[in-house]
Amino acid sequence: MKTYIKLIILTFLIFFTFIQKSFCDEKIRIGLVAPLSGEYKDIGDSIIKSVRLAINKIDDPNIIILPKDSQNDPEIALKVSEELYLKGVKIIIGPVFNSNVKYLGKLDEVIFISLTNKLEKNPKNVISSGVNALSQINAIKKLQKKLDLKRSVFLVPDNNYKSEIEKAISKTKIKLKDKFIYSTDPTKLTAQIEKLTRYDQRKRNLEDEINRLKNSDEVNKEKKIENLMKKDTLGGINFDSVIIADFDESLKSVATSLLYTDVSSKRIVYICLNQWFDKSLLKEKNLHPIYFPSINKKNYDTFHNEYFVKYKKYPNQISFLSYDLVGLVYYLIYKNNFSIDKKIFSKKNKFKGKTGIFEINNNNITHKLNFYVVEDESFREIF
Repeated sequence: MKTYIKLIILTFLIFFTFIQKSFCDEKIRIGLVAPLSGEYKDIGDSIIKSVRLAINKIDDPNIIILPKDSQNDPEIALKVSEELYLKGVKIIIGPVFNSNVKYLGKLDEVIFISLTNKLEKNPKNVISSGVNALSQINAIKKLQKKLDLKRSVFLVPDNNYKSEIEKAISKTKIKLKDKFIYSTDPTKLTAQIEKLTRYDQRKRNLEDEINRLKNSDEVNKEKKIENLMKKDTLGGINFDSVIIADFDESLKSVATSLLYTDVSSKRIVYICLNQWFDKSLLKEKNLHPIYFPSINKKNYDTFHNEYFVKYKKYPNQISFLSYDLVGLVYYLIYKNNFSIDKKIFSKKNKFKGKTGIFEINNNNITHKLNFYVVEDESFREIF
């Protein structure tokens, strides 16, 4: 009887070892669809190089990355994805741009992890992995609590990103005093900001007070008038912070309009969206301090240096995300017993990458972001 039991146990162990070895020996085929030619070739090249760095870090010979050129064309993106599927690929990192995902729903046997941060109008099998509005506004909520901000105004540009922002505002239930839509036309912007800040009224308040003092018998009125003459406006501002959903020169235009209307970052808190540590902001001292959510800067700088040492050039921002996505996919496949199916992104999971923490649930990816402030010509971490 004992011999029989031992035989059963031995058979089970041999079977288990065989199955485990089969899983370990099975090749993990991951597709990569990116622009490897044309206008955005440099982005695709940087992504390829970053993915190679990630593969070297993981150091598993069973991972096979199969790259294809999307040529920044949605029809070609579908065509090369179908080719990858015929080679046994069930999960693809890419495409890079939201405009390239629109036909991928036709290949619903494959999971796509797009590098875009847009969530709207994606096919069901496309998961956006970029730093989306939802992740950023959740981080802003945390900053509001930390700085005790209770009367924030959200400034949203009237462009194709507006809907994404508005939906994220609604979904996160961020507390706002107001939401203000502004024109991207610079000739209209200043007038709109003047209206928001009640600039004309505060200007009149100043003129009225100066005239009142001139006609009064108040003691030291000359000194008071002298002090008032140094001001641009008079009167309070009925909000304590602005959240500017803009980038690059457009962000600077909005901030400059606020300065013009005498609403500086010394009077209220300036908050914007992820600026990817844009160094040009360091030179805009009149806007400091200005706060923004972003990925982990320490890891970002380390990645930049490792990339430069290896390739003698610096990577673009998107390639940092692609580096993490290789690790994320490998982690989820491992957690799913080396099986790739449609449920792999439906389960609640967390993954700590170089960019920060990825939160996965119901076929969505959000990021747990850090927060930084630009001041004294440097980026300082808040949390």
